[in-house]
Amino acid sequence: MTNDTTALQDSLPAPVETPGQRPVGAGPLSEAALDALADALAVEATIIGIGESTRFSRDTFGIRDQLFRRLVRRHGFRALAVQDSADVAADLDRYVRGGAGSAEAVLAGAWRPWRTAEMAEALDWIREFNRDHPDDPVRVFGVKPAQARSDDYDAVLDHVRASAPELLADVASHLDPIRTAHDIDEHVQRARGTHPGRPFAEHARDALALIRALPGIGDDDVVTRMRLIESFHAGSVAGRGSFTSDTAREADALSDTQLRTGLRMVYWDGIAHTAAAGTTMGDAAPESGPQPTAGTLLRERLGARYVSVAIGFHHGDLGVVAVPEPGADLLDARLGETDTPARWLDLRHDDVRRQWDGPARLRVISGVYDPAQDASQYVAVASLADAFDVLVHVRRATPVRWLA
Repeated sequence: MTNDTTALQDSLPAPVETPGQRPVGAGPLSEAALDALADALAVEATIIGIGESTRFSRDTFGIRDQLFRRLVRRHGFRALAVQDSADVAADLDRYVRGGAGSAEAVLAGAWRPWRTAEMAEALDWIREFNRDHPDDPVRVFGVKPAQARSDDYDAVLDHVRASAPELLADVASHLDPIRTAHDIDEHVQRARGTHPGRPFAEHARDALALIRALPGIGDDDVVTRMRLIESFHAGSVAGRGSFTSDTAREADALSDTQLRTGLRMVYWDGIAHTAAAGTTMGDAAPESGPQPTAGTLLRERLGARYVSVAIGFHHGDLGVVAVPEPGADLLDARLGETDTPARWLDLRHDDVRRQWDGPARLRVISGVYDPAQDASQYVAVASLADAFDVLVHVRRATPVRWLA
């Protein structure tokens, strides 16, 4: 690997693989490359947003996790922010600080993309670090407010069963179909053709109306839970009719938590959220313009103290789908021109920026990805160097291991 800070950074050759299985501990970036990359990221950063182009690759997740571990051990980062709700993150935080149970158990209530063996191993590593550093622990935070969870549906149905059993079947007819969104997002169900038909937000609103009409009901616990359920579905991708999230609220959660705790933070999300400049998803109409991201607002507030990293890949079998080589118009194709396991480049260096900057399209593999529509599955930025400080590219991706 070259170590010239003005040149493209490539990995050392990966260990030889046996057919179909990567050796334990091996990864697409060498230990030396990971060390150098973590050192480059940490120079002046307060928050580092590490985004992936897909949530289904153990290789891209592995690089993100290994960078996080180095930022903790070598540079004093002590917070991990994840794309999930505050209450889920609180459960994760209790676990890594010595709480009861297992990583697998605590992830059962998390957003589905986190329910992997790789994420469980990341939590166990944090827990072990905290055991060895009880006075200087790593904390886990969420970027979303508290959201509905499975036990909220159970509590609502139990209340109706006890107080108005004649309405139980009616309320259940609204709640039973929509609670499936906690395992498979509603928009993914639509893409797969398994959606029952009626929008989940409409079911949730009807269920809320039935609960509010119960005799003697007020603003008690069951109404609060039903409001959470309604809010969850109204605020989903399908409910909003858009992949654009509440970026201002997420950025506020990140910056407010950092200011309150004083901890240096790593933020894990998708590249469309961590990008430090506005993005356009796929073939969105040009008149819509780039949409601000959480990373955009963090860059405005923190300047160079917010560092944005994008981890992508060239091709591979992700288990849920086999992703072909990228089209020539995608940045992933250009990054994959050299046949190395992985490479990284720092766009903050002038000569690298001159070589690589400009409008760019980066492939995004989401839960609704269709290989037949590969040409439209991307996020576009007007300036690659404004959106991302560092690019990491994996040649071949392999699938994450889903928890049972």
